[in-house]
Amino acid sequence: MQDVQEYKSSSSAGLRERKRAETHARIQAEAMRLFLERGFEATTLDDVAAAAEVSRRTLFHYFGSKEEIVFSTKAGFPDRIRAAIAARPADEPLLDMVENALTDMASGTDPRARALARLIRDTPSLRAGDQAKYETIERVLATALAERKGLAPDDIDCWITAATAIGILKLSMQAWLDGAPDDDPATFGRAAFAALRRMAR
Repeated sequence: MQDVQEYKSSSSAGLRERKRAETHARIQAEAMRLFLERGFEATTLDDVAAAAEVSRRTLFHYFGSKEEIVFSTKAGFPDRIRAAIAARPADEPLLDMVENALTDMASGTDPRARALARLIRDTPSLRAGDQAKYETIERVLATALAERKGLAPDDIDCWITAATAIGILKLSMQAWLDGAPDDDPATFGRAAFAALRRMAR
């Protein structure tokens, strides 16, 4: 009997979690659709709640602001960085490792990523938060490089490589947004890493 009760309790908890995940995804998807169609400033949280078919109170259980909704779409980026570095050969030189990892990540870019990046760049309140995100990613990247190389977390070579790579990533994003619609997001990054190597000779 106890086993049955435990099973029912586990099953109910699992169902609640699935419903929460579905609601979170629906709010996020509807919000992003509205932000991209109408503009970030022109869209209210009430608009988002109505589109997602939830109450305003329910929306606030999941997101505290419009900015939080936007940045939730990029919440998995640090994990992608870690995974991309972990997938590289451990004996690969640091600069090659980070360039190849970022190039691998760019090859799986979501078609909507460009529209999202433009929305962030063109919205002051989002742009400020995006800069803070890059600081976090730099720390994640430096740590991931050190772990892959079996080095100390504060290894200076890893931190310099990470800082350089994030600078190139930011410049690459800007070049991609300013380029032609069919541009490869990794094109500028590869050119920038090549220029860096030339200057280091």
